[in-house]
Amino acid sequence: MKLGVLSVVLGDMPLEKACEFLHERGVQMIEIGCGGHPGKAHCDPEILLNDEGKLKEFKETIAKNELQISALSAHGNMVHPVKEIADSFDKDLTNAILLAEKLGVPVVNTFSGCPGGSPEDKTPNWVTCSWPEDYLHALEYQWNEVLIPYWKKKAAFAREHGIKIALELHPGFCVYNTKTLLRLREAAGPEIGANFDPSHLIWQGMDPSACIRELGKHGAIFHFHAKDTKIDSLNCNVNGVLDTTHYGDEINRSWIFRSVGYGHGEEYWKAMISELRLAGYDYAISIEHEDSLMTGAEGLNKAIKFLQNVLIYEERGEMFWA
Repeated sequence: MKLGVLSVVLGDMPLEKACEFLHERGVQMIEIGCGGHPGKAHCDPEILLNDEGKLKEFKETIAKNELQISALSAHGNMVHPVKEIADSFDKDLTNAILLAEKLGVPVVNTFSGCPGGSPEDKTPNWVTCSWPEDYLHALEYQWNEVLIPYWKKKAAFAREHGIKIALELHPGFCVYNTKTLLRLREAAGPEIGANFDPSHLIWQGMDPSACIRELGKHGAIFHFHAKDTKIDSLNCNVNGVLDTTHYGDEINRSWIFRSVGYGHGEEYWKAMISELRLAGYDYAISIEHEDSLMTGAEGLNKAIKFLQNVLIYEERGEMFWA
């Protein structure tokens, strides 16, 4: 496994300075946003795909800091019910796939997206229950008429360019848990897998280690985000986990995102890392900082030190004792 960082947290630095920052701290891989919600602070595919000089400079900046790009990230809603919005996100994803091919990066990270509940809707509709039956009709429309047709085409495009698409299991989008990821993978093809982020599973009440084991059976883990969640037991016991309180109102939320180690300790994270090894995953453990209780620099530094003691770096070797 290799320690990585999603560079969005260092977006106020030029790419060269961000790479130097990571190299100095022993980070081995960098995940770079190149469109959609992660933005283009460190990478604009429309420039790099059309300017060989800029592309060469970009690659040299990564290489001289002894980093490897784990993935390009263009998270968005490519099936948004407003066509102009969907098209914008889709363009970013397409360019990310083309740039990943050119860079030799095997994975592009994104979301599954969420359509409206009917052809007439103008806003996404994330369905969270099966009754009244209106919600089942909405789900049938979303999956059969929008989501599966879109991802069949996009998976085929990715296949043509030798790229895997890693979907982040994220509430608010149609793929948000193990079952929905495997359902879309079955329908669209093996180019679809998971950018496994335990933070989004923890607050739903899922066990990330159990999810890793299930996805590992299908070879469906393509990338991994290291981010933690802290459940506020007082608020959660009163209001449950479905919380629309603003992220900035931490004291009143049922849960908040934390840097790794501030939601769960080493034992919890070591169990996840061990499950990843059992699943045959030997790639990036990419830190994503979204901890509102500390600065990006402090959260990143703490996460790096925490994970350096948790990750398994070496090949397992022979079992000489049995």
